[in-house]
Formats: sequence, C-alpha cells, structure tokens
Amino acid sequence: MLSPKRLPFFYGWIVVGVAFVTMAIGVNARTAFSLLFAPLIDEFGWQRGLTAGAFSFGFAASAVLSPLMGRLIDRSGPCLVMEIGVALMAAGLLLAPLTTQPWHLYLTIGALVGGGSVCVSYSGQSLYLPNWFVRRRGFAISLAFAGVGIGSIVLLPVFQLLIERSGWRTACIVLGIVLLVVLAPINLLLYRRPEDIGLHPDGDDGPAASAVRAANVVDPAWVAIDWTLARAVKTARFWWLALGYFAALYVWYAVQIHQTKYLEEIGFSPTLAAWALGLVSFVAIPGQIALGHLSDRIGREWVWTIGNLGFAICYLALILLQDTPSLWLLYVMVIAQGLLGYGLTSVLGALTLEIFQGAHFGTIYGTLTVSVLAGGAVGPWVTGMLHDATGNYGLAFAIAIALAALSSVAMWMAGPRKVRAVAGRMRAMASS
Repeated sequence: MLSPKRLPFFYGWIVVGVAFVTMAIGVNARTAFSLLFAPLIDEFGWQRGLTAGAFSFGFAASAVLSPLMGRLIDRSGPCLVMEIGVALMAAGLLLAPLTTQPWHLYLTIGALVGGGSVCVSYSGQSLYLPNWFVRRRGFAISLAFAGVGIGSIVLLPVFQLLIERSGWRTACIVLGIVLLVVLAPINLLLYRRPEDIGLHPDGDDGPAASAVRAANVVDPAWVAIDWTLARAVKTARFWWLALGYFAALYVWYAVQIHQTKYLEEIGFSPTLAAWALGLVSFVAIPGQIALGHLSDRIGREWVWTIGNLGFAICYLALILLQDTPSLWLLYVMVIAQGLLGYGLTSVLGALTLEIFQGAHFGTIYGTLTVSVLAGGAVGPWVTGMLHDATGNYGLAFAIAIALAALSSVAMWMAGPRKVRAVAGRMRAMASS
C-alpha cells in the first residue's frame, strides 16, 4: 500500500472523500425518517407528536453517546467511532421492519439509527475533520458535508420509490444493507489528525504549518491556556456556543421532520414532497461549498448568521404556502433552506475548534454536541406537540424564526474571531 506521505496529493483529501461518502449515506439514512413519517401514521394511526417523538428520542440517545464519542476520538481516533455508528444504524434499520408498537420504533429508528447517526453525521465528522486543515478549513469541511446533498438527491427519491412499491419495511432493509456494505470498509482509512501519519495540516511542511497556526492567533493569552472540559465549561463562550448550537438545530430538524407531511397536507403530492426534501440537500451543495469558502475569508460568525437567515426565510415561506400553495413559493422555501440554511454545517466544528483548540478538543466538542442533539430532539417533538394542540403549524413555525435569530446572536457573543482569525482576516491584519 502506498504510504500517505508518498501520495501525489495531500492525504487530507482522502479523509474528506471518505467523509463525503459517509455523510451522503449516513445522514440521509437518518433524514429518511421524514419519508417514513406518513406511512407509519397511516398504518398505525399514531399521533404526530408520538411518532415524531421517535426521531427526538434518537437525539436523546445521541446526547448520551456524544461526550463518550468525543473522548473516544481523542484516545482512539475516528475509525472506531465511525464503525460503531455504522453498526448501530444498520442494526436499527434491519430491525425496524419488526415494529408493531411505538416503543419498537423508539428503539430501532430512534435509539439505534438516531444514536448511531451522531457518529457518522455532522457532529462526529466535526470532531476530527477540522484538524486536517487550517487555511482551507471551511472549504474542506464544506466539501465533505456536501456529500449530504448528493446522497439526498439519489437516496431519498429511491427510498420513497421503495416505500411506494414494496413498503416501508423493505425500504429499511435495503438501506441497512447499503450502510454495511459501503461505509464499513471505507472508514478504515480515517485518522484523527495529519500528525498521526507524519503529515501537517493543509499538506504544509513543518515550519510552514507552525507559522500559519501562530499567525492566526488574535488572543495569545486565551490560546496559551490548555483547554480541558473542566476549564471550558467555566467560560461564557462555552455556553454561548451551546445556546447557538441548540437553537440552530431546533430550527433545522423541526422543518426537516415535519416538512414532508406539511406539504402533503396543503395539497402537494407525496412524490413532490419527497423530491422537495431531497432537493433541499441537493441545492445545499453549492451553498455549503461557497459559504464554507466564504467563512475562510470573512469569518465563521457571518456564515452562521447567513445560514440562520436562510432558515428564517424557509419558515416564512412555509407559513405563506398554507394560503398560497404555489410552486414558486415552494422553490423559495427549498432554496432558502438548502442554499443558505445548510451552510451552517461548514462552520459547525470550526466555531468550537477556533476557541478551544487543543488536545482535549474532542471531549469539549463532544460535550457541546449534547446541546446540538438536544436542539435536534426538542425541535421535532415540540413542533409536533404544538401542531396537535393548535391544529396547525403557525405558532411552531413562528417560534422557529425567533430561535434562528437567537442562534445568530449567540455565536457573535461566543466570538471565535476574537480568538483566532480566518485566513482572509489574517491577510487583512497583515496589511493594516
């Protein structure tokens, strides 16, 4: 086997490629719950809040696992964590066809698929990917996360087709097999950081890498601290990050889970509603890459704000669609959510790394992931409960818009720009 050092290109791009494929399948395997939502309600007659609660329960399971996941990556690297995630998700999907009671759904699609997904999705990938790049951190991460869009436009319509032709049980079995066959082998190629195989971030040589890391420091006193979890939780920045993550993921997953059923209710066909869900992630591809690159130029907070603005526009479009179910308004919703909203992912891990970079980053970010998962758990559940209580999504969607604004404010208060400058700001600082 060719040594990583002797490859004609930086091994970090192989790491990005593995993450791309893993995200394409892994994240969409979790997102596919939105397509299972309607047939489950139709077959069993369960209330929406109860059914959506299975997805939320998965986030609760993930919240228990995420601090352990961070510690495990710090000690053993990402390979083991990714394989655990793949095994859990595949088991959940292969056992889901046995569902006859709500607790069966909560155990399989909820605990196993949802809990396992934290390893292979945005949170798990953000624990090690930022280590591989400094100057091109936002761009590289956005390329990896763009795999979600490619996977969604291929995987979700096929999954919907399987549901319509063979039933949701067969669709789950097929997806579980795909997870095992494709993802288990390729994740053996992962390493926690380039230094583990004798390389340096961005493919630089040793002195160049050290110079880049020193040049982007804005607050030397803060950077000089050996940030452990115990020290981090005593800072206001840690809790502003937690609030920003919670609010953003509440907004994100509330719409992701309820969007398909809502669109069907107001007059769109199940097939069109499924395509809309897939199209959101597909249009996110150029958005994530562009916004990830932009974050390397203007800063992470600006891109986080743009992403939350996209979700606010998305919810406003959904509210208007109830009275005006037109295709052009549907396109506005899809573009705002995907092109802008999903840009949040390109800076998800970088926001924390640039504040708490160090040997314990995995543990710190893994703990912060609890707030990410809590937002993802609470959002779909509260949205479903509000619909059951009021008979519509109006109040739930208005709350989501307010939380998108709160998330933006929280990240400006956390202020990673005040600790480390992105590449574009480094040049501005040098020329001033």
